[in-house]
Amino acid sequence: MSKIDQLNEMLQQELAYAINREVGVPNTLITVVYVRTSSDLKFATVGVSVLPDNLAGTALEKLKKSAGLLSSILAKKTRLRQIPRLRFEFDPTERKAAVLENFMNNIEKKDEDDDVEIFQF
Repeated sequence: MSKIDQLNEMLQQELAYAINREVGVPNTLITVVYVRTSSDLKFATVGVSVLPDNLAGTALEKLKKSAGLLSSILAKKTRLRQIPRLRFEFDPTERKAAVLENFMNNIEKKDEDDDVEIFQF
């Protein structure tokens, strides 16, 4: 594992903890899905998923406003000389997974309904 991968993993863990403790948005679950730090270590893109996803915009705004607070928490928790500037983005993977799961459930239900009709005479 490269140094940047290790840094990304550490930042992901620390940010997940700090976000859920310090920057909570009422009635939401914010999950840090990934962190991608630039090669010069100046920027870190943080992908988050938000449940329910209709509050994603509100959560992203709150995270962007809290970036300074989160950076100061990272400075205290880590031994990094320079904390990367945090950029937050919504990760739609959870939304896509829910759509696919719903689609698959509908197919299974349709198959079950078709089986019932076949055996009825």
